[in-house]
Amino acid sequence: MTGPLNVVVTDANLLPLRSELAARLPHGTRLSWAVGASGAGLDAALADAHVLVGPELTPAMAQAAPHLRLVQVAGAGTDKVNLAALRPGVVVANTFHHERSIAEYVVWAAIDLRRELHQADAALRAGRWRSSVHDRRLPQTETLEAARVGFVGFGHIGAAAWRVLSAFGATGCAVTGSGRLDAASAGLTWAGGGEDLPRLLAESDVVVVCAPLTEATRGMIGAPELALLGADGVLVNVARGPVVQEQSLYEALAEGRIRGAALDVWYSYPGPDGTAQPSAYPFETLDNVLMTPHLSGVTRQTFLGRLADVADNVTALAEGRPLQRVVAPRAQEVSA
Repeated sequence: MTGPLNVVVTDANLLPLRSELAARLPHGTRLSWAVGASGAGLDAALADAHVLVGPELTPAMAQAAPHLRLVQVAGAGTDKVNLAALRPGVVVANTFHHERSIAEYVVWAAIDLRRELHQADAALRAGRWRSSVHDRRLPQTETLEAARVGFVGFGHIGAAAWRVLSAFGATGCAVTGSGRLDAASAGLTWAGGGEDLPRLLAESDVVVVCAPLTEATRGMIGAPELALLGADGVLVNVARGPVVQEQSLYEALAEGRIRGAALDVWYSYPGPDGTAQPSAYPFETLDNVLMTPHLSGVTRQTFLGRLADVADNVTALAEGRPLQRVVAPRAQEVSA
């Protein structure tokens, strides 16, 4: 295209890297920030936009951006981009780089839940030494070497987490939507499709949920599936909250039908003020839950990598080269 590109950023996670992003964009790019903007203010920001860098595109936003060529999500999930609202020729692309940060979280959560470290911390603050050494009613806990880890989904996140977990000596298995994962090449004991989910849950000590949220995966883990995980099993959800049925999960935890869960993704999210209850159920009252505010992938290293991908795609658009990591339309090369 002729003339400079107008790039509008609505992703608050890129604010700490404003100068780094500006330095990587092609000379002459007009960069504007509309983080937190809504209504008429957002419409005005999008009126001349060629590129939107943000997690969301609503029909109203698409209508307000007649010159839009690229929706660049600075993350993996594109479920908030309304694909039906896109004008012909508009491309959606994503990026990753969060897998190592999330792998750290998964390992920390698995160790904490299996060794009940946060319960021990809380007890010691009250003067009680919560250990099998001092309380003979408590069992000795086990290391990751003794764990079978089951992955529900095995993309960037699952593969990165497995590389670390396998270094501890754990064994692993996975189910994927395609069912085409080669277990041997991934270093897993076995891999299968969605029909093998019951087997995975029954065999696993730790289940890591890292599948994308789709109509097929929404609510795929409910009361029957959690019953298969059992009273000694722990769940780590770093995918999307609704992949696991909310009420079923709360009840399984509250009634001790599973040992514990680490939940970094939720069922309700806050508005601009950053406050909201993450669920209709009182997970915060349970001592076998690790609750974190969707932060497992939020590190500087994650967003430096994402920033580089964003800048590369903006440069490619400006120079008429094919874009990378295109999500929709899948089989289209875009030139400026």
